Amino acid sequence: MAVDYAFYISGAYLGGSIPEASFPRLALRAAEKLAQLERRYSMTAINDGSENMAICSIADAMYYFETAIATAQSSSIGSVSSGQSNVDASPKAQAQEYYRCALMYYETYRGVETC
Repeated sequence: MAVDYAFYISGAYLGGSIPEASFPRLALRAAEKLAQLERRYSMTAINDGSENMAICSIADAMYYFETAIATAQSSSIGSVSSGQSNVDASPKAQAQEYYRCALMYYETYRGVETC
């Protein structure tokens, strides 16, 4: 994995939501998710930096979901809730968001190739 926190916060990506301590874990998981998408779909990088940019984008989404889930769980006590999260954090919604993040930096073909 070539993505580090300096790349994430630098002028290349301009990230800032993920704390430095959480970035290595999320970047590794994001790289694994991107590799899974590349195995599943015919994906072509738009430019040389597409892989690192996609990893950062997916890591941002993962952090967003983790934060939303933690916030929703910590705001309810028994049957009394101090607030509800309107975030759809289902596995399907997360998979769709990770795919959308990858598509910002990759072109994909999901159809059948002609002979």
